[in-house]
Amino acid sequence: MDLVLVGLSGSGKSAVGRRLAQREGAILVDLDDLIESRVGRPVTAIFADEGEAAFRRYEREAILSLGQADLDPGIRRVIATGGGAVIDPRNRWQLYRGRFAVWLRAAPEVLAGRVSRSANVRPVISGRDPTAALRELAVARDRFYAPAMEINAGAPSATIVRALMGRGAERPTDSVTLLRADTALGRVEIGQGIAAAAISGALRRQHARRVILIAEPKTWAVAGAGIADALAADGWPVERVMLPRGEAAKRLRVVEQACRELARLRVDRRETLVAVGGGALTDAAGFVAATYLRGVPIVQVPTTLVGQIDAALGGKTAVDLPEGKNLVGAFHQPVAFVADVSLLETLPPRQLRAALGEAVKMGILGDERLLELIEEDGEAIARGDRRPFESGSLAELVERCAWAKVEVVSADERESGLRMTLNLGHTIGHGIEAAAGYSKILHGEAVAYGLRGAFAVARSLDIVPAERARRINGLLDRLGLALTPPTVSLDSVRDHMATDKKHALGRLSWVLPTATGVIVRSDVPAEAVAAGVAAALRLSPIATTAEVSVRP
Repeated sequence: MDLVLVGLSGSGKSAVGRRLAQREGAILVDLDDLIESRVGRPVTAIFADEGEAAFRRYEREAILSLGQADLDPGIRRVIATGGGAVIDPRNRWQLYRGRFAVWLRAAPEVLAGRVSRSANVRPVISGRDPTAALRELAVARDRFYAPAMEINAGAPSATIVRALMGRGAERPTDSVTLLRADTALGRVEIGQGIAAAAISGALRRQHARRVILIAEPKTWAVAGAGIADALAADGWPVERVMLPRGEAAKRLRVVEQACRELARLRVDRRETLVAVGGGALTDAAGFVAATYLRGVPIVQVPTTLVGQIDAALGGKTAVDLPEGKNLVGAFHQPVAFVADVSLLETLPPRQLRAALGEAVKMGILGDERLLELIEEDGEAIARGDRRPFESGSLAELVERCAWAKVEVVSADERESGLRMTLNLGHTIGHGIEAAAGYSKILHGEAVAYGLRGAFAVARSLDIVPAERARRINGLLDRLGLALTPPTVSLDSVRDHMATDKKHALGRLSWVLPTATGVIVRSDVPAEAVAAGVAAALRLSPIATTAEVSVRP
């Protein structure tokens, strides 16, 4: 087995690694040394000559060169990583799966004292106040270290080695947590094969007495029953409440039925619901949790890609009315959000493809690496190929989208400003969904149509470069999204847009793309709206303003 040491600069990864390797007769792999031998230059020279981005590229290549994890008993290799090695999601995919990861953790003040006395130069903190720099790094990186077993790095290295040997019976499992963070949105956990364990942990933190699963029939058959069995094997009494499948769950009468079932089960305010399902299910279950007994805790466990990257995260819960989507709702943050990418393996290609509409949106908001990832692997994801699952590409996509949303919502939980940017593509997209009766077009597909429309509006206002619009429209083409006119009437889309919840004081706010991100405008003229709706519905670009006019 491989043992991986992670932690900030000064935590003693190299020193502990040497002692542990000597004691176990194992091979020590110091990643910085490995990089230097492969590149032929010291780390400090790489940073000075080529910059951090180049160093991180060499670092990823060195981690890939480690090969597959050795699952045999006993420590065969001790891998001492650099402090920033686990920033890259693909590096964690390689280092944490099938390996025993240990986080050497200590207060930044302790680590700063060590770094100040060390002859080794740490490029990422060179020239800065060590304590302040390490505090910043701790905030930025703790979520990447947290999945590993925590050991106090403030102790002498010999003490740490003894502590590790005392935990020697612990071994890697088939499941792996890639990210764990306690946030304003609840605990966020992302990984593979983690659903039951993460739910159990959340319920223990809530001092729950039983599991109350909310699901729908198909999800129950595919994932819910297995999760329920695992929780029962862990000693939890399990109850379940079933909702209809898909958007049919988002009806007020369904909410009433679910609340009556909770009352029959005598669920009280101290109990925690667990929603297992797609975005519509988690949305409806979240609204049930927000309103039953004026609010009970909930754990969100999305089983679809759109749910993991967007719909189940952020605390916006709602149901639909015939007049429009999500018109009745509440803000209600979960106590935990669990994204288990193994739950996505049974999804049909159409659902994977549709979710990429939301992923493209998140990339447009400012994550260039996410856009590159979709350009590289999006078509394979859309086909349901195994490669993105096995390479960690899909896990990286989930993490980048989910964490970007965590940061936006943490800064603006109730959509008073920044959070509105997440509605890019949704103004026209929601109109198309509603016009289709919430049944014929998946949410991500509607967002893709809306993105085409938003770029057309932005081009007509000259706020996005033509090259940016060509790149995104070309990407949607390659993904097979929003290629043909949706089977909805123009008048119906127009009418539903007129009731969009983003209206304020009689004006509709538009989130529009720019060269590097987005802006929000409420002064969009009718002719620009006409161009956007025409592009979204794949109509002739010469459609008249009168045909598609929506009050700006």
